[in-house]
Amino acid sequence: MSGDENHDLDQYYDEVISLVKKAGDIVKEKTLNRDKLIETKSSDIDLVTETDQEVEKLLIDNLSKKFNGHKFIGEETVSGGGQCILTDAPTWIIDPIDGTMNFVHSFPHSCISIALFVKQKPMIGIIYNPMLNQFFTARKGKGAFLNGKKITVSGKKHLSEALLMFELGTSREPEKQRVVSENQDILMKQAHGLRSLGSAALDMAMVACGAADAYFEYGIHIWDIAAGELLVTEAGGVIMDPTGGELDRFSRRVLIASSQELAEKLSQIIVQFYPAPRD
Repeated sequence: MSGDENHDLDQYYDEVISLVKKAGDIVKEKTLNRDKLIETKSSDIDLVTETDQEVEKLLIDNLSKKFNGHKFIGEETVSGGGQCILTDAPTWIIDPIDGTMNFVHSFPHSCISIALFVKQKPMIGIIYNPMLNQFFTARKGKGAFLNGKKITVSGKKHLSEALLMFELGTSREPEKQRVVSENQDILMKQAHGLRSLGSAALDMAMVACGAADAYFEYGIHIWDIAAGELLVTEAGGVIMDPTGGELDRFSRRVLIASSQELAEKLSQIIVQFYPAPRD
């Protein structure tokens, strides 16, 4: 990468850090409010609040004014009919509140997730849980950090030693529920432990910092995993399709792990599910 491009990324990084902190103040202020304005999207457990919309608008409005020609993929923009297209242009991929169900209930495990992709590759990733003051950052080739301290994955290779993150998702589709139940039953018998905390981005962050060892999910979107992808790989972890193949960011399927060995073991034993439509 040229010096000019590095300089641009420095500028992008400094600007987005400042904006995410402002957005975090909004989320933190609203999280204990029991009278949040809530709407449903694809189902009665797929939620959006006015704070989701406020945070996404703050990020897109300010970044678009500062950086001419940048593109955006935002959860609420796409839900409102926007396009989910990743080109070679610098593109910010935003989940304004990942873990909206948690946010609605004032459960302090939700976050702002934002990534910058350039030429369809992740260059900047930020995941911020303002309620617990967890500020995860990553730059391509520069490592991953939690509150400024370098983090790495655990490196665990054996399922019997692994704490696994998985989610129930925001769909009550019978086939999806069946697969989730089957995988829970399979993994309870083999893994050290299972955790389901309601935020894909924070699940990935837990793997990146070594607090958990693997995570997989069917039904996520590119905005759920865009920042986490860079965070995990910069921390030394692996990301792939749950079958073990290359990650397809628009397939709504993901598997990450602290080692290649653990990822491959998981891919061999879990029941597969293919959400439709794709992003």
